[in-house]
Amino acid sequence: MKITNLKQDENLSITLSHQLQPLEHQRIDLYFSLPNEMGIGPQTLEEQSYFHSSIKTRSAYYSDQLHLPLVRSRFISAKKGGQDDYRVNLNLFSYQIKMALDTDINQILQNKEQHNYYLQSVEVAEQSISLLKKLRRNSPSDKRLKSYFENADNYLSWHVEQSFLKLLAKGPKTSDDSDARDFLLNLCRCENDYRGEKQYNSQITIGDPNRITNKMRLLQHLIEYGVVFKRDVRHLNKNLRRLVRGTVTAIIMAFVMTLVLNARTTFTEVTIVLVAILGVIYGLRETFKDDITQLIWRKIQHGLPKWQHVFSNSATKTIVAKQTIWLEYLDDKDLPEDVSSMFDKRRQQNKMAAQILHFRSNTKVIAKRFLPGYDEIQQRISFNLAPFVRFLKKGEGRLYHLEGQKISQQGVERRYQVNLLLVQSNKEKKYLQRFKVTLNRSGIINIEAMKAFHS
Repeated sequence: MKITNLKQDENLSITLSHQLQPLEHQRIDLYFSLPNEMGIGPQTLEEQSYFHSSIKTRSAYYSDQLHLPLVRSRFISAKKGGQDDYRVNLNLFSYQIKMALDTDINQILQNKEQHNYYLQSVEVAEQSISLLKKLRRNSPSDKRLKSYFENADNYLSWHVEQSFLKLLAKGPKTSDDSDARDFLLNLCRCENDYRGEKQYNSQITIGDPNRITNKMRLLQHLIEYGVVFKRDVRHLNKNLRRLVRGTVTAIIMAFVMTLVLNARTTFTEVTIVLVAILGVIYGLRETFKDDITQLIWRKIQHGLPKWQHVFSNSATKTIVAKQTIWLEYLDDKDLPEDVSSMFDKRRQQNKMAAQILHFRSNTKVIAKRFLPGYDEIQQRISFNLAPFVRFLKKGEGRLYHLEGQKISQQGVERRYQVNLLLVQSNKEKKYLQRFKVTLNRSGIINIEAMKAFHS
C-alpha cells in the first residue's frame, strides 16, 4: 500500500494524492477537527454544499518517472495506428512532459542554494529542449492529425516559457550567474519566436493576458483527453430520500386530517373560530413538515454514502474506477477508537471543543490493466478550506513592547489551528497520521505532520 500524500495546494486548499494499481481497493478517511470558535457546523455549512463547491476529485494515468530525464517517449509516428491512437499517445507524451516539468521546477524553487539553483535550472532547460525537439521531429503531414499536434506544441512551448520565466523571476540576481540567466532567457525568447513563426496565436490574443491564459487553459484540457479520466457524479439514496419525504408527508397529513375532522365535529357550522383553528392547523403543518423531514432524513442517512464518482477513459469509454464518498458531521462518541486515541495525544492547551467533519472515500479500480507502460493511476482529492474561514476575523488586537522609555506597538492577526487525521486502509494494512494546519483568513500558514502509525 502506497502512503497517501497530503500537501498544501494553494493559499487555502490542500490536496490528497495516492496511487492505485489494477483491481486495487483502498479506503481513505479524513477527519477535520474544527474549533467551535470558527463557527462551522451543520447549520452554517451543509455537507452537500461543501462537497459540490469545495471538494474536487481527479484521476489520471500515472508514472513514477516524474522527472524530465526519465520521461518515456510514448509518442509514436502518425503512420502507426489510427487517428485515436495518435491523439492518445501524443497526449500521454505531452501530459507527462508537463507533469515532469512542474515537478522539477517546484524542486528547484525549494532549493535555497544560489549556485545549485541555476545549475539545476540549466539542466532542466536542456532536457526540455531535447524533449520538444523529439516532439517536433514527428510533426504529422495528415491534416486530420495536424490540429492535435499544433495544440500540444503550442501549449508545451508556452508552458515551458512560463515555467522558466517564473524561475528567473524568483531566482537570485547576481553577476555570477549571468551566463545561466542568459541561457534561460534565450530559451524563453526562442519559444516565443517559435510560436510567432507558426502563427499559433493571434496578436489580439497575445496582447491580452486574460485571453492567452484562458486559451492555454483550454489547450491543457485538450491534451488531457485520454489521460485524465472523465468523471461522472451520481447522487446516491435519491429514492430513499423520496420515500422518507413521502412517508413523513403522509403521516403529517393523516394527523392534520384527524384534527380537521375533529374540529368539524365540534363546530357543526362554519364559524370564525373554526376557520381560525383550521388556519392554525395548516400553518403548523407547513411550518414543521420540512423540519421534521430533515431531522428524520439526517438520522436515516447517518453512516450511508452520499455520492459516487465513476471514472472512465474519455477515449475508449471504458470504466476505470469507482469512488464512493461519505461526508458528515460526527459526535465524539461516534469516532472510532483509534481515531479518538490519536486526537487525545494532542497537548492539553490544544484540546479545544471542536466540531468533527468526516470525509470518507472508498475507491475500487475496475480495470484489470492500464495502457502499455502504465502500472498505476493517480487520484487527487482537493479540499478548499475557504468556507472554513468565512466567519473568521482578519486581524485582532495589538501587541505592545516596552523598550527603555519608549512603548512600541504592532498589529497581530488571529490564527486558528485545525487538526486533520488521515486514515488510509485496505484489507491488510492501516496507516494513521495527524496534521496540524495553522491558518488565518488569508491562507494556510503552516502544515505540520505529526508522527505516523502503522497497523
